[in-house]
Amino acid sequence: MSGAAVEKARLRAERLAARDAIPPADRIEKSLLMAEHGQEALTCPPGAVVSGFSPIRSEADIRPLMAALKARGARLCLPVILDKETIVFRELVAGAELVPMGFGTFGPGPEAQVLEPDLMLMPLAAFDAHGQRIGYGGGYYDRAIDRMHKKGSAPQLIGIAFDCQEVASVPAEIHDMRLHAILTESGFRRF
Repeated sequence: MSGAAVEKARLRAERLAARDAIPPADRIEKSLLMAEHGQEALTCPPGAVVSGFSPIRSEADIRPLMAALKARGARLCLPVILDKETIVFRELVAGAELVPMGFGTFGPGPEAQVLEPDLMLMPLAAFDAHGQRIGYGGGYYDRAIDRMHKKGSAPQLIGIAFDCQEVASVPAEIHDMRLHAILTESGFRRF
């Protein structure tokens, strides 16, 4: 394991422990603040495809923000893990059955349309003031974004985290995809 990978693992564990320590009631309040800031800061034309996520463990709950973006005309999708290497983004449609996706989440089934996001709301373990992020270690988002770039697509990458997940510096590696902005309970910051 490289020195950067070891440091990332350390920072990931440290920042996830800090996130886990946020009391559930506080996490709800902070998530609602994120939704307010996100509604003010994010603009997407009607029909724009926005990928979000269903919260797991101690992640921020961005479903209120996703609902607000849908009310403005966005098409929503959720990441779906296909195998150990690949995620795709399936459309989230009102009334469609959600199926288990692993990790305690539910999402659109195989009959749902696969979409290419214009804007990606991405969970993460840690981030820095330069837009570098540490994910959960699987590399799913990095590979999916790389695949989209190779097809000529350039989605806006918005990290979703609590303030306590910020670190002084993320040891970036060549495959890491830099965020365009971060959304926390304190507000929306572009990089």
